[in-house]
Parts: sequence; structure tokens; C-alpha cells
Amino acid sequence: MDEEEIEKAVVAYLKKKGFKQTELAFQEEQQLNKNTNSQVDPDVTKKILSFSEFETGPERYQEEYSKLRSWAYSSLDLYKHELLRVLYPVFIHCFMELVARGHIQEARAFFDSYREDHEMMHLRDLQKLEGVLSPSHLKEMEFAHSIRLSKVNIKMCQYSYDLLLQYLHKTESITMLGIINERINFQVSPGQPGSISDDAEVVTLVGSGPDASLLNQKEIHWGLLEDSLEERLEKTGGMVPDSEKFDGDPKEGEVEENKKKSVEGGKQGASLKKQKKDKVGVATGKSSRTEGSTVTTAPRVKPELALPAIPAEVEHSILEDLRNRVQLSNAALPSVSFYTFVNTHNGLNCASISHDGSLVAGGFSDSSLKVWDMAKLGQQTGPSFLQGETDSPSSEHVLGSSGGRRCYTLFQGHSGPVYSASFSPYGDFLLSSSSDSTIRLWSTRLNANLVCYKGHNYPVWDVQFSPVGHYFASCSHDRTARIWSMDRIQPLRIMAGHLSDVDCVQWHANCNYIATGSSDKTVRLWDVQSGDCVRIFIGHRSMILSLAMSPDGRYMASGDEDGTVMMWDLSSGRCITPLVGHSSCVWSLAFSGEGSLLASGSADCTVKLWDVTTSTKAPLKEENKPGINNRLRSLKTLPTKATPVYALRFSRRNLLFAAGAFSKGA
Repeated sequence: MDEEEIEKAVVAYLKKKGFKQTELAFQEEQQLNKNTNSQVDPDVTKKILSFSEFETGPERYQEEYSKLRSWAYSSLDLYKHELLRVLYPVFIHCFMELVARGHIQEARAFFDSYREDHEMMHLRDLQKLEGVLSPSHLKEMEFAHSIRLSKVNIKMCQYSYDLLLQYLHKTESITMLGIINERINFQVSPGQPGSISDDAEVVTLVGSGPDASLLNQKEIHWGLLEDSLEERLEKTGGMVPDSEKFDGDPKEGEVEENKKKSVEGGKQGASLKKQKKDKVGVATGKSSRTEGSTVTTAPRVKPELALPAIPAEVEHSILEDLRNRVQLSNAALPSVSFYTFVNTHNGLNCASISHDGSLVAGGFSDSSLKVWDMAKLGQQTGPSFLQGETDSPSSEHVLGSSGGRRCYTLFQGHSGPVYSASFSPYGDFLLSSSSDSTIRLWSTRLNANLVCYKGHNYPVWDVQFSPVGHYFASCSHDRTARIWSMDRIQPLRIMAGHLSDVDCVQWHANCNYIATGSSDKTVRLWDVQSGDCVRIFIGHRSMILSLAMSPDGRYMASGDEDGTVMMWDLSSGRCITPLVGHSSCVWSLAFSGEGSLLASGSADCTVKLWDVTTSTKAPLKEENKPGINNRLRSLKTLPTKATPVYALRFSRRNLLFAAGAFSKGA
């Protein structure tokens, strides 16, 4: 073999990698050795030239991936399902490596040849990658850029791992070995391959932060706030007759407890779980009295935030609602009140309902926020539905024209589409977030904008008041979530760690944690005091669009773009039951006051009611038995004519409110 060929191959490699100093040193050494007779080992020559070919040949990706794919599919059934997990991350990185090297045609041919293998599980990801047509797209496209900066975790048993390494070395698949070594983290476990049903968590995209398994071992305090009303009632032997629902007057203990809790509590009968749904009870609710079983089982925690005081008249009103709460179960389903927006001309982006259902807000693409008062709406002579737009646009801006033809209050201030709205627990304030990267606080009593909060750098997708009011959380396209208080214009905490947009946010019932759902297909739980991530929930296969916390603070539900809802145990960080039934995006979730039911609203124009009690308790007792059906049981499906469901909320008395915009094309 000619030495000049070897020199050229080495110099070409050094230039390609940008090793200028090494290249100069190599050339100087070659000049010094020109007058000496040096013999080159033939094996070394072969390795250098083969490596040079590997560096420049796009066909190597196609050839080696094809062999790896054939080998994985022809493996023993015992190991096949684990070995096939490697193919998807290797496939997308082969494609992006070819694009990065400028082999666009070869990359497209490679992508089209093998995409069918992965469409069932990763269709949305493939649709995004389909738009990568040049090296610059890899940097400009957020999804592709995040994949190249991250690693994939793959769970695999020791036997499968050894088989894979043996194959790669035996076939000298240098290209595949390089990609696997650089892009994949293997979590190897001893023994035989695990169950195929574990596939939801076995392939996950991870960033540069701590491992999810380590994070999920951190201790969290998921219980309810201490010194609660239920606790006081238990100590005193129960101040209220336990026929529960319609008993006596509020006690001062109750009132105080409610002050601290400000989470809608579930006071209801026999199976009541302490607070009301996170969002629902969030601000208003207080802890409710419960029959001992649920309350005593929930641990007590101290608040990490200074909780605001609650006006006495508000406390009495809330206590009255809690006393008259209807107890729901799989045999006693809630009444539902659905607010339908018509004539919105596809301009409605979000809807929000106050905790008592008296106010309904809508955020629109024209940057406006509109609030309807149900009491006033009922006095109108016109139809009982909500008119998003009148025939005369100018009339929207004339207050009280024609004796109050406009049946809503118009809030203007944002300079971009409004994506989220959230009522305070008592309905006196309203938050809105917009694509203009700001959050605005409005007074529903003064009908005026009070504060404009600036901190995010990109559109703010969601904003939610805490269960106690005063504090609120937001999330944005800038991949962060932030915690604010009404009296400060700067955020109190910034939560960073997601690999893509943070699309939704939800408070825990005790206000010590917030949960965030992201386009990176994960849900994270954050400690409000430290700002640290304490849980990562992995299992969704598309972006997360909605979250809800159970009233007792133990469980969380999350809904995604594919229509899947998952129920999570906060203490372990694991999915305890999936909900399968919706055929489109799940935009809203809500737990009933005592936590026995979960409602889900979807773009498929339905509201579904699920039995939470049987799904969370039965599997826990029999979790180690094979064949146990731990899927949440669907109790009822409530279809609309053609109205995608934007928002859901259980009132303190367990009436279910829903809202959506009528769509002829739905």
C-alpha cells in the first residue's frame, strides 16, 4: 500500500475534524521521516483506510442499519422486544447524521425506507423530522435540536445487552456502535427480559440533568395542610352531624381551617377526600370536613408559602357550599352544565369557569378577554347561549349600547392572542396569559386591568391561580415555569429543566408543589420552596395538554395530544392506570370534590367520567398479580353535538361545569 495514500487519508481526517495543530505536527513529522526507510504495518494500513472510507461513505449508514434491523427482527422472541427498542433512536440519529454531513438525498431515501417501522409508536415525531431538509434545519428546528443535544434512556436486561454488544463487535458495525455509544444510555437490569407491557417507560428522551430514577427517589410530602378543619373536627369528636351534607352552622374552627387551606375541599359524606380538585378547589376551597377514612389516611404537611387570609363572608359562603355538597360515586354521577360559545369564528383559544360557575371567561385570537356573568345572562331576552361575537363588531366596544345588548364584559390590554385564563378562588380576580409573553391581572369587580407581569421571553401557554389565591404559576414556550405573587411584578421562582415548551401547569392541593406538562412528553413535579424538580413522570407518547391533582394530593392525572390520560402516584412517580377512550386531544381534566370521579374533556366533542376509586385502590392490593386489569373504568360518555370541550370544573357542591366553542366542522 502506498504511504502517500495513508498520509492523504490521515490529513483529510484531521482537516475534517478541525485538528489544525495536530495536522501541522503530523506534516512536520512526515518531512523529518522522508529520508528514512520506515515500514508500515499492513494491519494498521487496512484499519486507517477502512476508517477513512467509513468517514466519507453515507452508504455505511444504510448498510449497517439494515443489518442491525434484520438481526433484531430475527432474534429470539424472548429478547426481540428489548432489542427492537434500539432501532428507533438509531434510526433518527442515522437520518440526522446524514443530513448534518450534507447527504440530503441519501438521508431522504434512508428515512423513507424505514419510517414505516416506527409510524405506529412515533408518528408525530416522524412528521416533524420529515421537514428536515438541510443541515441548518437541524439547528433551527427545536425538536431536532433537542434530540441531538440529549440522550435516550433504554431499559434492557443483561442478556439482551450482551447480545447487542456481541453483534456490533462481531460485524464491525462501527457506525452503529458510534451512534449507540454517543446517543443511548442503557439501564441494564439483571435476569430475564422484562414484561412487554412496561414499554411506556423503557425508551425515554433525557436531558443533561439527573436521571429520572434518581429524582423519583426524593422524598415528597404529598399530604394535606396540617391543622385542617377535618382534623379539628376529628379531635373534637365531629362538630357537625355526620349525615354530612346538610348539617349545621359553620364553626370557627372550620373557618380558620378554611383560611389556611383555601383548597376546595371535599367535605362530602362517607368517602370524602379532603380538598377539592386542585384547580377547582384551588383557591377557594378549604379543607372540608370528611368522614374519617379519607382524611385520616392523608398525611399532614406544613405550608411552605405564607397563606393569605380569607374574608369571613367568603368563608361562610364556602362552608355552606361544602355542607351541601353532593356525594358522588360510580353509582351517583354529577349533573353537568355545559356553556357553549357560538359565532366565535374560530377565534376562541381558551375558556375558564369560576369556582361557583357564575362567571365564564373566554380568551380570543384578537387579543381580547371576555367575561360573561351567568346571572345577568339569564335576565336577557335573547337565547341562553353565549354570544362570542355579535353581528355588528362595533357594538362590542360600546358599553351598554341598546340597553346592554352586549352580554359580556370586554377586557382589552394584550397585544397578542390570549391562550389561558384563570379565576381566583373567590372569583374577584382573573389572570390571562398571551402570546405577547405577558400575564395580566384583572379585577372582575372593577372591570379593569390591575397589573401586567413581564418575565417570560416567549408566548405564555398557561397560567393558574394557586388553591389559596394570591400566588399563581405560569408556563411558556421558553421551556420554563414561573411562580408569582400578585403583589410582586417579578417571579418568585423559575423552574427550568424541560427539553421543550411547557404547555400546562397545575398546583398541588397543599400549594407546596406545582406540576408542569411539556411537549417533551414528560410531566415534572417541582418544589415551590427550592425550585427543584422532585419527580419526572414518563410514559406519554405526545405533548401533555392538561393536568389535574386529586383532592387528597396523592394522585395526578395528565392528558395528552393523542387522547390518552394517565393517572400517576406522586409518591412513587409511576403510572398506576391509563385511560383510553378519547380519540383526540384531552384539553381539560377535573377531579370531583371527594376525588372519587375524574372528568376529561376532549377535542373529540365528548366529556368522559371515570371511576377513580376502583382504579387506584384495587390495583394497589393486587399489583404483583399477573393479568390484573388496572385500567380506569369509564362510567359515562357525554357527547356534544359539535362542541370540542375547552374547560371543565367541579363546583364546591360537585356540579360539573364545562365550556367549549360550537364548531360546524367538528
